[in-house]
Amino acid sequence: MKPLSRPARLGPGARVAVVAPSGPVPEERLQAGLDVLRGWDLDPVVAPHVLDRHAAFDYLAGTDADRAADLQSAWCDPAVDAVLCARGGYGAQRMADLLDWEAMRAAGPKVFVGFSDITALHEAFARRLDLVTLHGPMAAGIDFLKNARAQEHLKATLFAPETVRVIASAGSTPMVPGRARGVTLGGCLALLAAELGTPHARPGARGGLLCLEDVGEEPYRLDRYLTQLLRAGWLDGVAGVLLGSWEQCEPADRVHPLLADRLAGLGVPVVRDFGFGHCPGALTVPFGVAAELDADAGTLTLDEPALR
Repeated sequence: MKPLSRPARLGPGARVAVVAPSGPVPEERLQAGLDVLRGWDLDPVVAPHVLDRHAAFDYLAGTDADRAADLQSAWCDPAVDAVLCARGGYGAQRMADLLDWEAMRAAGPKVFVGFSDITALHEAFARRLDLVTLHGPMAAGIDFLKNARAQEHLKATLFAPETVRVIASAGSTPMVPGRARGVTLGGCLALLAAELGTPHARPGARGGLLCLEDVGEEPYRLDRYLTQLLRAGWLDGVAGVLLGSWEQCEPADRVHPLLADRLAGLGVPVVRDFGFGHCPGALTVPFGVAAELDADAGTLTLDEPALR
């Protein structure tokens, strides 16, 4: 696994497009998020279908074609410096194959931010555009709107990425101690399992520092996703594992033993409670960057800043 191309950092006045590739977006939260971005001296623009709702499936922000068109238009607009997702939910997989990836590659690199269901797009950007992306808070997300740590860590990553070369989580715990080097990847466990067998899917996590988190899943489902990845050989050769939040996934005393049962046998460093994902104050983690994990110290040290 090789490091991917890094897009340019943002500066004052940069134009950022807000898109909704997955679930519907509450208008009041969107407006609040736009205010935060304007407070950072950014120029946010809203894609045409961000506030749409699918006529038949109310868990989607409009039709697959419209959501894909919004993302592609924003990405291919030379005036746009970054694309921020408004929220996750569900639906990114439904529109990923409607995008013109050749046109998006020709448009050149730019910043892409999101998490949760957006995991499907992180994987697609890595595989089809060879591009570093940011697993971080979204423009209409509660954490982005209400939590200063989440805001400031994302802002530092966007504007001054050299200041966050070391990503540290004070509350982390080594599940399997040690150090490991690799290239960062990952996201929502359920989405990574769902990617198996799909067109252009990553063949495996060999050589990677795999970041995993999820929300609202019962332990047996987490067990199933991890077991599926293990049986498929997708975890063969992984260099290390970082475990983020497991919000609404039963108490920690049930989830942590399960994670240890499924992952400790890999024989690589594993750290839990690393502070990314659906938790309050979530850290922004770049995907596609060479880094070193120190499970004992609870640090992820990037070889280079996430953005140029």
